[in-house]
Amino acid sequence: MESMLTRKPTREELKPGAVLCDHCAAKCCRYFALPIEEPKTRRDFDFIRWYLLHDRATVFTEDGTWYILVHTVCRHLQPDQRCGIYETRPEICREYTTENCEYDDDWVYDRYFETPEQVEEYAEAVLPHKRGESIRGRKPALLPMV
Repeated sequence: MESMLTRKPTREELKPGAVLCDHCAAKCCRYFALPIEEPKTRRDFDFIRWYLLHDRATVFTEDGTWYILVHTVCRHLQPDQRCGIYETRPEICREYTTENCEYDDDWVYDRYFETPEQVEEYAEAVLPHKRGESIRGRKPALLPMV
């Protein structure tokens, strides 16, 4: 039984001269990612926790570089997945090519954090700490002895 959805062709299946964007869901227009400094202290990790307390933000690492990723659609993305201001688009969009785009959906991050708790757990694992100290700077509540 054939799927109701049409499978998008791989890069290799496209005919020479075909426009990759004709088959894409415009992932490059649905988020932006900016490099951030690598966290090295409890305070640095607490800032990352703060980023992740905001809706639609994630943090990832790739090849040793840390990034904040904001999942938000460009206000000029049209229903047909094309740019509504193509002729006057920003320079960063002009420089972007399909050569390294995410069309093939095979990107894997070194680390990917979606929640403040994930960052806290990671920081606890990699930072030296005093017994009972968390990256929040507070000691966890003591559990009653049973």
